[in-house]
Amino acid sequence: MKLSELVKGLNIIETAGSAGCMDSVITGVCRDHRECGPGSLFVCIEGYKTDGHRFIGGAVENGATALIVQKDIEDLPGGQLAGEKGITVIRTDNTRLALARVSDNLYGHPSQQLKLIGVTGTKGKTTVAYMIRAIAGAAGVKNGIIGTVETLIGDEKFHSQVTTPESNDLQKILSYMVEKNVELAAMEVSSQGLALDRVSCCDFDTGIFTNLYNDHISPNEHKDMEDYFKSKLRLFSMCRTGLVNADSKDAQRVLGSVEGANCEMITYGIENQADIKAKNIVNHAINGDLSVSFDLEAPWFSGCHDNRVAVGLPGKYNVYNALAAIGACALAGVSLDDIKKGLRDVKVRGRVEMVKAGQNFSVIVDYAHNAASLENLLMMLSEFRTGRIITVFGCGGDRAKDRRFDMGEVSGKLSDLTVITSDNPRTEDPGLIMENIEEGIRRTDGKYKKIADRKEAISFVLREASEGDIVVIAGKGHETYQIFSDRTIHFDDVEAAYNILRGMGL
Repeated sequence: MKLSELVKGLNIIETAGSAGCMDSVITGVCRDHRECGPGSLFVCIEGYKTDGHRFIGGAVENGATALIVQKDIEDLPGGQLAGEKGITVIRTDNTRLALARVSDNLYGHPSQQLKLIGVTGTKGKTTVAYMIRAIAGAAGVKNGIIGTVETLIGDEKFHSQVTTPESNDLQKILSYMVEKNVELAAMEVSSQGLALDRVSCCDFDTGIFTNLYNDHISPNEHKDMEDYFKSKLRLFSMCRTGLVNADSKDAQRVLGSVEGANCEMITYGIENQADIKAKNIVNHAINGDLSVSFDLEAPWFSGCHDNRVAVGLPGKYNVYNALAAIGACALAGVSLDDIKKGLRDVKVRGRVEMVKAGQNFSVIVDYAHNAASLENLLMMLSEFRTGRIITVFGCGGDRAKDRRFDMGEVSGKLSDLTVITSDNPRTEDPGLIMENIEEGIRRTDGKYKKIADRKEAISFVLREASEGDIVVIAGKGHETYQIFSDRTIHFDDVEAAYNILRGMGL
């Protein structure tokens, strides 16, 4: 594609280069100088830790023929080399947005060629996305997911490194979905993905707001809750229809902020007035399987004779997740029968995932890694309890420290026994992280024990459990690794729990 076509829609401040440079053919777009090749366009991204402008020289040496910058190139390392080689330099005010724009142009605007559903919120993004996928699958609609656990394109699976990929990777994924005839895609849209323009230039059919809790406030994420909230709101400037949890404490603020925008807003909920509602909610526990059912009220299905919906995941918050998925799929034209089929058997890796090996107590692996999600999980499970709730968890290093104290306090209040262990300590001392959690638990009367080795901790709680107990292994969910300062090892909570249970000869 010609450079002039690639930069259409860009806010260009100035351009430097030889005559006719905008007619040069660009072979690819990259944000990492190591990925540049002959004829590529290098977009200099200023990140939290690394500034792409520092690597202009490397990009030029690797064959880049054009650069997009937001700084004066003459003052940058490699700027002289770029000038000597006659490299085309385009300066704009926001290279992150520029990366999104040129990537969207390069791949032919793929988000416009499928039904794209974006899900944002502190909690529930992954579960809602998988519910949408389950419903679409039941309806025979080829679908995809872009999110925390993995990227799914039909039956193909790809590892996810972040919840929402960088814009050039994202547009490439969407393009591949179009190539593979995907009709509907659900994307987890993180606050970072919105704030850093990763999803800019995406054309969402529907945007979903689940909730907002105090999380992701740190030097490398959001400076405060206001910044976090405003980042979430950006989704509704990119979609035609918005679905908002009417029972969220921020619902009215979201609706007020979006008012007047070119986005129709639909609400869903249980307690407050809403367009989509669940009534007569019933929990079910059968042979260790936990689930929930409810009567559905929705404008698309008011004439249906049987509006009872069963969801293969337990808890009130999964009713909210189901309502969001129902709304998105109904807007996409899916029938109630297919919605019911999809939700009945839905399973989500690492989200209230049951581990079964013939034991007479429940074992649940869940991604709950902040106080709000752990509290919701434990309160929900207390409705099913006939014995004790035993919780084992740790907290990640190099993340907001407040969650350690808060998670400790929540578990101390809601668990009969808490075992503090290691999560992903990263560059921090695992022992100090555990001490922070312990400080939170000591605000309560909760019983606790500290076992640093995660496998040993899981083994302890499983051997401690007896009939009717619920064992909760929280914090890592779908993850299959554990990150230390000097190494990353394979570790899967589900796999570890299952193997220990089998070894117990149950």
